[in-house]
Amino acid sequence: MLGAGYNPVATAAVKQRLSRKAQSRRISPTLVGNLFQVLDPVAVAVVGILVYVVYVNSKGNILESQYFATIFMGVFLASLLFHWFDAYADDCLFSRRLPIRRLLSGWAVAFAILLATAFALKISSSFSRIWVVTWFFGTASALIGCRLFLSHWIFQRIREGSITDCSVIIGAGVCGQRFAAHLKQIDDPRTNLLGFIDDRNSRVPVSDSGYDILGDMRHLLNMIRANMVDQVFIALPWNASERLASLVHQLALTPVRVCLVTEPLDFEFPNTTIKYSDKVPILQLFDRPLSGWSYMTKMIEDRLIAALILIFIAPLMIVIALAIKLDSPGPVFFRQRRYGFNNDLIAIWKFRTMYADRLDPGGAIQATRNDPRVTRLGRFLRKSSLDELPQFINVMLGNMSIVGPRPHPVELTSGGRQFEETVKRYAARHRVKPGITGWAQVNGWRGTTDTVEKIRKRVEHDLYYIDNWSIWFDFLIIIKTVFLILKDDDAY
Repeated sequence: MLGAGYNPVATAAVKQRLSRKAQSRRISPTLVGNLFQVLDPVAVAVVGILVYVVYVNSKGNILESQYFATIFMGVFLASLLFHWFDAYADDCLFSRRLPIRRLLSGWAVAFAILLATAFALKISSSFSRIWVVTWFFGTASALIGCRLFLSHWIFQRIREGSITDCSVIIGAGVCGQRFAAHLKQIDDPRTNLLGFIDDRNSRVPVSDSGYDILGDMRHLLNMIRANMVDQVFIALPWNASERLASLVHQLALTPVRVCLVTEPLDFEFPNTTIKYSDKVPILQLFDRPLSGWSYMTKMIEDRLIAALILIFIAPLMIVIALAIKLDSPGPVFFRQRRYGFNNDLIAIWKFRTMYADRLDPGGAIQATRNDPRVTRLGRFLRKSSLDELPQFINVMLGNMSIVGPRPHPVELTSGGRQFEETVKRYAARHRVKPGITGWAQVNGWRGTTDTVEKIRKRVEHDLYYIDNWSIWFDFLIIIKTVFLILKDDDAY
């Protein structure tokens, strides 16, 4: 007998909900992703050929060799760079958020490479300038138009139930319930959860989850044969090894996708990946961030940008130093201990913005609006972030980056509690060097951290940056920082 949550007519209800028409016309989400990857390069080629026919050779003769080679290279480079810029990531293919910026960035970089190559080989004069300009802008328009059309088509098919993976969860226990709640929360249109499969009684009631127990393994195999199921999630405790092996052996004979929910780690550490050691799958919880070429790229980026900025702002820093000496007695610079890479203590440099006898080296008390400790000039420096300029020296010394999680003073607290006690993964921010600006700051989580929610949001954004770092991400943050400084009201 099945548990109390079993509904004997649930399978029939699911079958009725999945009409035969919808079952026969279902389109795999993987196929849709492949469709995008084919059509985007085709758009590059088609626009190049059409522009050639209209502007270069209206008689429609065969493409001249240099144009053929250029279009071929354009298609090849664009295909690589679209993947490089994550234009085919899941959050773009199956969401309302179109990857227009990613597509245009990939095409712009591909086109720039072609131009640089033509210039270096001294063959740029062999091409029609009208063809070159029209191909670039025509392809950009075609990419946007195709993506808008296909996105509209995809969501029509999703509403019809055509583009979806009909899924079930084996195991209606705690792990299965948590995973069902997770699927419901993320609301991924590619996954249509039908219900639970469970062949044991004394299960947790499933009425609260909104999904029924459809039956046992015999029912599941019948549903698979009836083409009602595309994907099976096994959500059982890890200590049930014999039962897991039995289920996997049965499902290995069926044409469905089988996934193991690695409870409880999937919910605690959602960004895990599978690695292989001599063909044995290993669950990798964390990778070393910014290693190998990423580390070298980041280091070159930091030192190069910091050196250029210091040369440019040197006269301004001299003026600020003189103004500080005239405004109030005391040193020009203020050094404060903060946590850096790998939790090491570093001394960061800032222009002094408080009266010399009211400095707070440990950072125990955060500055507030109209703080009496801040000098008249200090208010302006803090408001405009000019007090942070000496931190470019920290970047040159190698203990800070241009972009990264902002370092916090060692004695700073939130609600009277240390940040490590407030947010479980707070220390994970220190897996990379701290930065002068960061993803949290440009998203509004700048200024005082007087509530638990503020520090939690800051840590959440910092960890997202670490897990998704790229040089383009850094440039985006730097650009957003410039605009933020011009209109920010949270610095005082």
